[in-house]
Amino acid sequence: MSSPHNRPRTMGQQFGRRSWAEPWKIKMVEPIRMISAEERQKALEEAGYNTFLLHSDDVYIDLLTDSGTSAMSDRQWAGMMLGDEAYAGSRNFYHLESVIREYYGYRHVVPTHQGRGAEHLISRALIRPGHYVPGNMYFTTTRLHQELAGGTFVDVIVDEAHDPANLHPFKGNVDLAKLEALVKRVGPEQIPYVSLAGTVNMAGGQPVSMANVRELRGLCDRYGIRLYLDATRMVENAFFIQEREEGYDTASIAAILKEFCSYTDGAWMSAKKDNLVNIGGWLAVNDEDVFEQARNMVVVYEGLHTYGGMAGRDMEAVAIGIVESVQDDHVRSRVGQVRYLGDLLSEWEIPIVAPVGGHAIFLDAKRFYADMPQDHFPAQTLAAELYLDSGVRSMERGIASAGRDPETGRNRYPALELTRLTIPRRVYTQAHMDVIAESVKAVYDKRGQTRGLEMVYEPEYLRFFQARFARL
Repeated sequence: MSSPHNRPRTMGQQFGRRSWAEPWKIKMVEPIRMISAEERQKALEEAGYNTFLLHSDDVYIDLLTDSGTSAMSDRQWAGMMLGDEAYAGSRNFYHLESVIREYYGYRHVVPTHQGRGAEHLISRALIRPGHYVPGNMYFTTTRLHQELAGGTFVDVIVDEAHDPANLHPFKGNVDLAKLEALVKRVGPEQIPYVSLAGTVNMAGGQPVSMANVRELRGLCDRYGIRLYLDATRMVENAFFIQEREEGYDTASIAAILKEFCSYTDGAWMSAKKDNLVNIGGWLAVNDEDVFEQARNMVVVYEGLHTYGGMAGRDMEAVAIGIVESVQDDHVRSRVGQVRYLGDLLSEWEIPIVAPVGGHAIFLDAKRFYADMPQDHFPAQTLAAELYLDSGVRSMERGIASAGRDPETGRNRYPALELTRLTIPRRVYTQAHMDVIAESVKAVYDKRGQTRGLEMVYEPEYLRFFQARFARL
């Protein structure tokens, strides 16, 4: 690793302004340790070079995901002591319902154990065999639920999203011409809804503009098509609107979030991200008929409609987390830490997705390993190399995540082959970001000596979670 004397400048030094600090102080700590290089090699081999299969005790800095890995506040922990664990009609459900109505604006709420439970409900309620579901780039679990319900996902994101170096400020936008061409080709009756995601994960955490969702609402209205939102990271999307879109620089994150949601018919949420909890999710809709279907199905797949797979204490933590998540200082600090890491890497000219998104740094493995074929899993290889170097756990977002075409059985080859360094909320300090950046630099410097991987075990669904690899 490089010497501290060779580190990039801090944000304050670089831009000639005073640095920011996190809007919280540490009250409790969890010890972490780095195991030896030999132990890391053994752990990685036993995990089949898949960072998902590593034991957390063998990880030094865990950037696998920001899902369920946030630090809860003292108020959230205090709220958990108020958990009403009644099987039916828990007071915590009604608190959660009222907070979602206040900050997201939807009428009806169905709690679920986590986001994919909500994806399952909306897919089963609305999708029928032969349907097409257009969306602004796929997400793994979302697309799988849509396909299992009989639908075919169609990517209608703007072309700029597939170029990791393109600096378009809203690379998550829907290309309305692509969407309208699909509607005219298959007919609006074959499209149950448009699947819109905020800060598009697979594109590098790229946002959708308010202008785009407003125009999208108009197009959907013309054809009588519903519009549903993956609101998992919408507060980060609201931050980028506040920063980049004319007319929103003085609007609060909370106001931007609610306006954005007002253009949609409902949303599903993995509360393990923006809502700052370790488990939980919800589906919220305006349509009474869709609500009745979801409320009926949740009893079959999750739990009663007033707990949906969550304990009362968990629902209370989600309700409090929603209020905390829309505070401007919190969001500014959250995105600021991601950008700090991005600035460090950019100073060393390490290839990353630009502009930097809201929840993670995405290393461009195709440019990182320019001579490595995509069939050798360059993003998975890069995740393995980072762990070997420093005990930092990241994750693959490339050919392994893309999976196989259900009709042909062949690998999908996404334009983006990325390794994600996902920053948990309120967990790590800037010193941790320095360690991460220096590890990436060390791996980058020896990239010419790195061999790729082959997949030696592949599960049927969502293979990236459990697949196993070996060195070529």
